[in-house]
Amino acid sequence: MIVAYILLAVVILLFMVLIHEFGHYIVGKILKFKITEFSVGFGFPIFSHTSKKTGEKFSLRIFPLGGYCSFYGEDEEKESPDPLAFNNQKPWKRILVFFAGVTANFLTAIIFSWILLCCNGYDVPQIAKDVVYQENVYQAGDVITHINGKKIDFAFGENYVTLVNNERIVAIEKYQKLIDEGSSIEQISREQLHSFEMTVNRNGDIEKLTIYIYPKYETSDGQQKLNAYTGLESRDDGQPVTKAYCYGAWEGFCRSFEMAFGFAWVVLKSLWLLITFQIPITQMGGTITTISTIATYASQNMSYLLIFIPLIAANLAVFNILPFPALDGSHVLFTLIEWIRGKPINRKVESIIHFVGLCILFGFVIIVDILHFVL
Repeated sequence: MIVAYILLAVVILLFMVLIHEFGHYIVGKILKFKITEFSVGFGFPIFSHTSKKTGEKFSLRIFPLGGYCSFYGEDEEKESPDPLAFNNQKPWKRILVFFAGVTANFLTAIIFSWILLCCNGYDVPQIAKDVVYQENVYQAGDVITHINGKKIDFAFGENYVTLVNNERIVAIEKYQKLIDEGSSIEQISREQLHSFEMTVNRNGDIEKLTIYIYPKYETSDGQQKLNAYTGLESRDDGQPVTKAYCYGAWEGFCRSFEMAFGFAWVVLKSLWLLITFQIPITQMGGTITTISTIATYASQNMSYLLIFIPLIAANLAVFNILPFPALDGSHVLFTLIEWIRGKPINRKVESIIHFVGLCILFGFVIIVDILHFVL
């Protein structure tokens, strides 16, 4: 069964890459660039068809992890006298073509963020059912917006689960100290309980609720361990008190832009933490890691795909806009330099730089995949 989820993950990743390449293709067509081939996959061609009208070749190749859109005269190391050659097109046109793939990915992130927010919800929780607990009345539909004044927002604020768990950690440390001093759980008074403030939006009205955290013992591996609970974990019937807030169509559409930027910001933060050695390289992953992660989560719950699709789209957009050789951002940079200088950098030198960059990227992806699974 896991094989089916792996194939599904491959299809999703391929779909995201093809959207990127289709962005290049459609803008190239609009600007009347001559396109030689649009390929799904790399390596040996399994199927190919050449349009008699345009001369464009459409190919399906043996390795499905990617694709490309090839323009006439794009990779020539010497200047071509042909005005239709890619490198002879005006710089602003080439820059638009290079940016088109990133734009297509980001638009995909917006669209699927909209679907995620309206169909499944994501970062903002709401009360699932009317319940009275700890002298507070929770009403179904209450949207939880802040914990101790900290906004709940996965990218630009804080994560709800993380905020509540942080309060639980503080509470456990406090109760453990009281127990070490000779108190029992039953002797911990209400005044000694740790609490936090939860802000909810109740039909447009802002309500502030005080949430107490109670100590309890749990048995794990035959040993008792001190833990704590808030009462927000589940109701008496075992169902969760909270669920993800699902947005309406218009509200979700407006929020989808912020969500897509949020996914992109998460990717940028991760890259920054990596290059500043604040997170180990083993936490990163390449293509195989991405496919494995998607397959694993999808096998648990297919709704996770609604999260992975906009995240991957934003990831591809951010990654490709970086000014690293072989990436779209680097091609934009070289074109801008040519525009400013009035002449290009030696095409052969540029070609070597992009080739070396591509080798480094492939090597990095392979290494992080190996380290991720081995360490």
